[in-house]
Amino acid sequence: MSQLEHREYFVSWEELHRATRELARRQLPVEQWRGIIAVSRGGLVPGAIMARELNLRVVDSVCVSSYEFQTQKKEPTMLKDTQATEDGEGFLVVDDLVDTGNTLKFLRERLPKAKFVTVYAKPAGLPYVDEHIADIEQDTWIHFPWDMHLHYIDPIAGAET
Repeated sequence: MSQLEHREYFVSWEELHRATRELARRQLPVEQWRGIIAVSRGGLVPGAIMARELNLRVVDSVCVSSYEFQTQKKEPTMLKDTQATEDGEGFLVVDDLVDTGNTLKFLRERLPKAKFVTVYAKPAGLPYVDEHIADIEQDTWIHFPWDMHLHYIDPIAGAET
């Protein structure tokens, strides 16, 4: 997908934190959860925020390769499996975004009893996520704060002398 074929949405740290805290709030009561499994890499930051907000100490990760730069691969590949659970019972699987759903579909086969939550969701991925905060159009590319660099930009009219 080229820059001309899609829209872009820029997520700030503040927006991500607010939305992830709301996602955590929706998981109460906390007693139903044994821990969190963050989907690397995008789910690591939301997973950490949710672990803090829910006061959960068991935090593991799964490492799944499903993209090569901005192109989604046909089949996800498990690079690192979780050691925290056999079937996901009592665990929240956390990711930043569900796009086509390929990654979460792949992980649901591995962790069928887990609850799958994401901060953002696109229409094609909705069948694979149990709960999310914000809907994003399918043709929108999301730029997360960890993918961006803040820097000064000259004013449109130029700098004053």
